[in-house]
Amino acid sequence: MPALVVCAAPVAGMPGCRAELVDPETPIATATDAGLTRGDGVFETVGVHQGRMHDLEPHLERLAQSASMLDLPAPDLGAMRDAIALAVRTLLEGLPTVPPTALAKVVYTRGPEHGPHAGRPTGFVYADVFPDVTRERTEGVAVITLSRGYPHAIGAKAPWLLAGAKTLSYAVNMAAERHAKSHGLQDVILTTTDGYVLEAPRASVLVRVGDEVVTPAAEGGLLHGTAQRAAFASFTARGLACTYRDVTVDELEAAEHVWLTDSVQLLRPVNEIDGRALVVDRALTDGVNADLLAHG
Repeated sequence: MPALVVCAAPVAGMPGCRAELVDPETPIATATDAGLTRGDGVFETVGVHQGRMHDLEPHLERLAQSASMLDLPAPDLGAMRDAIALAVRTLLEGLPTVPPTALAKVVYTRGPEHGPHAGRPTGFVYADVFPDVTRERTEGVAVITLSRGYPHAIGAKAPWLLAGAKTLSYAVNMAAERHAKSHGLQDVILTTTDGYVLEAPRASVLVRVGDEVVTPAAEGGLLHGTAQRAAFASFTARGLACTYRDVTVDELEAAEHVWLTDSVQLLRPVNEIDGRALVVDRALTDGVNADLLAHG
């Protein structure tokens, strides 16, 4: 059974802050919660692999950064940390065996727009088992490139677009995924209108160029991937240079090795882009995934 933990008073410095385990079917948000009605909030998803949480602190740091970009009150990261730990522990204790992959999603919204608690943020953590992704990690995924609809480095020019914040406004990302699946594909690589690579709807993009693995720089208005950082460490240990820089669509189209990486699914090789077959380096991918699984 999934586990749900509510963070009462989740704002840093607010009295009465605590993590409370509740029934997963318990209603915890009002009909006027801005996270529900406007997508006005932030979230993080912590991967739990073989019973161990991965990159918890980078996720909490990114949650705080996203909240700051939305001008939300600073979240109480200590309370969030406790809530995540309680949710994961409860989930695992309720299962007959430890699942290969689970997740803990922490959500922090602006709270109700009206009523006695107007403007008081809502915080909770939901933990559950994730479907088996062994095939995707080994055989790879077929993707399509889709335009995100804005030019490169839009974050610096239009900060109100919140490029680089992990907000609850994921309707466009989910629409992109549905479009890919309607064409028999598994995922998407989003691009800019002027020919640069961004990211996948729920993952970072890594491209091998010779003996270098590159990923689009976060300064271009992207999330700084947590699993991507761990993957870079593994690639570096294997003798490959790793670089953050702008990546053009032309480079993506010429690449033989491309991966998507995220905290839950880890490293997935791309075996097809826009109908073009790519090479899957099974040994390298398996080795990096082994490092990611060993990484805490």
